[in-house]
Amino acid sequence: RYLLEQDFPGMRIGPEPTTDSFIAVMYGDSEGNIPGNALVVDPKKPFRKLSRFGNAFLNRFMCSQLPNQVLKSISIIDSPGILSGEKQRISRGYDFCQVLQWFAERVDRIILLFDAHKLDISDEFSEAIKSFRGQDDKIRVVLNKADQVDTQQLMRVYGALMWSLGKVINTPEVLRVYIGSFWAHPLRNTENRRLFEAEAQDLFKDIQSLPQKAAVRKLNDLIKRARLAKVHAYIISYLKKEMPSVFGKENKKKELISRLPEIYIQLQREYHISAGDFPEVKKMQELLETCDFTKFHSLKPKLIEAVDNMLANKIASLMSLIRQEESNMPTEIVQGGAFDGTMAGPFGHGYGEGAKEGADEDEWVVAKDKPAYDEIFYTLSPINGKISGISAKKEMVTSKLPNSVLGKIWKLSDCDGDGMLDDEEFALAKHLIKIKLDGYELPGTLPSHLVPPSHRKPFQTAE
Repeated sequence: RYLLEQDFPGMRIGPEPTTDSFIAVMYGDSEGNIPGNALVVDPKKPFRKLSRFGNAFLNRFMCSQLPNQVLKSISIIDSPGILSGEKQRISRGYDFCQVLQWFAERVDRIILLFDAHKLDISDEFSEAIKSFRGQDDKIRVVLNKADQVDTQQLMRVYGALMWSLGKVINTPEVLRVYIGSFWAHPLRNTENRRLFEAEAQDLFKDIQSLPQKAAVRKLNDLIKRARLAKVHAYIISYLKKEMPSVFGKENKKKELISRLPEIYIQLQREYHISAGDFPEVKKMQELLETCDFTKFHSLKPKLIEAVDNMLANKIASLMSLIRQEESNMPTEIVQGGAFDGTMAGPFGHGYGEGAKEGADEDEWVVAKDKPAYDEIFYTLSPINGKISGISAKKEMVTSKLPNSVLGKIWKLSDCDGDGMLDDEEFALAKHLIKIKLDGYELPGTLPSHLVPPSHRKPFQTAE
């Protein structure tokens, strides 16, 4: 709702549990809903494989279409509110985690939403997060409603959230958590406004970059599937080879299923495959229970060779083609909705702050503090109105900034490149030091509004 800046059909926002359906929010020329059963038979939509989850799920699945600029670049899957307690989990009527896993394998980004007031990870949420295993690079976390608590409480909330997530997601990397208040209402606590704006901007950049990376992500999925298919072939052919031709088939099948972890290790050694490429043992054992091993195919070395050839040679050329295509095409980013509100104008992120301060003013922004800087300048014994690098260094190091930063400030301030600073250049150096000490980044090149008036090139007028 926050990203689209408009309601979509079927949307309900309120204290949970409100959302009881999976809603695919997609672009359409007119507003409307498509129910789940109709959706999975539509060849133009990518949901046909969801029919295997049955009517209990399809009655809780719908597509919401609306003409929104944001949805031209991305589609959003809104999942049901997570419930706590055993009873609710059982009464869903379909395998909730399996559905989440199906979507997780196909999406570009998974966003886990937490409220600053509700951090407990329920049994169902824990199971849901575990179903995203193997998709960890797609997960981002949003700590919403962070304006409802003060700074001290927010620090505790953030710490508690990271601790809770660490117990559920067993990866050494720390998940990226975006802190903010993602709705269009006034902030309750404004003391962290700058933090919320910077975090929202980071989240927007992450989402906006998705269309550009879509082709690479699909290629990555193709490689993953090819490796899985190859390993699957090794497992299936091994089981087929071990089966007796006449008697004791059922007993042998049970024995092979129970020995599956050992078989995995044997295949790893024999074909030099990483353990991470094998399917999960328990899941594989469950699937094998219903299979007839005698109907499995024997290993076909030519097909394995073709897959290896593809992974070794074809993928590299595909990758270079994608990069070439990306460089020739205009950069596609998500536009519209909340993304446009922070693009330009005085409410864009960082407008009028740090090095951008004074960009839309006629007067040189450094002039207001120049009298104070001049006093320091004249204590440094200028010769012919300029001070040497040594004299400037003595004053500049009092800021305690590292030499690498001060060196950059010197380079930006010495506008004429004579190795000395006049009073205006010195005032500029002090202004840039102040910008850095206030926690802002220095510009790569000096913006035109910061160039000292005496160093500005006069405009040439045509006669």
